[in-house]
Amino acid sequence: MGERLTVYGHEGLTFDVRDEGPLDGPLVVALHGFPQTSRAWHAVTPHLTAAGRRVLAPDQRGYSPGARPPGVEPYALAHLVDDVLALVDAAGAERFDVLGHDWGGGVGWALAAWHPDRVRSLTVASTPHPRALVAAMPHGQALRSWYMAAFQLPWLPETLLGRPRVAHRLLAAMDTPDEASVRALLADRDAARATVGWYRAAARSVAGGGGPGVVRVPTTYVWSDGDPALGRWAAERTARWVEADYRFVVLEGVSHWIPDERPEELAALALERMATVP
Repeated sequence: MGERLTVYGHEGLTFDVRDEGPLDGPLVVALHGFPQTSRAWHAVTPHLTAAGRRVLAPDQRGYSPGARPPGVEPYALAHLVDDVLALVDAAGAERFDVLGHDWGGGVGWALAAWHPDRVRSLTVASTPHPRALVAAMPHGQALRSWYMAAFQLPWLPETLLGRPRVAHRLLAAMDTPDEASVRALLADRDAARATVGWYRAAARSVAGGGGPGVVRVPTTYVWSDGDPALGRWAAERTARWVEADYRFVVLEGVSHWIPDERPEELAALALERMATVP
């Protein structure tokens, strides 16, 4: 039996992590998105741990104070994936289940595509497969993703996000849960720069034709029809990128923030998916 983790290291960086549930339970890695932290899973985790799962929820690169390297390249998807593998190694595990939301879902798709030998199952909330998302741009997704283009501007996004009134208006428009803690995070200019770095690195990857391909891991994709950022076109075409047992679930009347609005249902879907894998 391993020890409870509160921090772990990778590439000279230090990551904060929430470690809950039985230490000898099957391992679930829960990955948050922008602009939340591991706190995003506070209502989901109790359902997973009650089912005997050990849940590791890290504050990912850019969100942990000790993991905010300068530049854009350190936020490339390959680094984000390796951060997760380092966490699982620190926990002394080999295989694990992935639960991701928003950008955490993007990391989850890459983990499953690139490391099917280690990922037992994948459950993603909100985020379609990255290739489906790119293909959706001419079909209305580009307008929904306006902020991704805005984040490519140098220095301005992190400057504006650090201003309380601007941050409040943006987060209120996004109906972001736990707004106070998110504003506190973004008030740190280094944190704002680092979290925006994910989008800048992703744009370079897309321009270079990079990103994960086909997923051959049992997968459940949960999308909500009230999501203003991620549209139906990409959601419905995500199945094309999964060559394994696959389930597509649509939650009606739910916004982008599925873990906050439907935590019990999301946990049940994730546990159902995990149970299909020996």
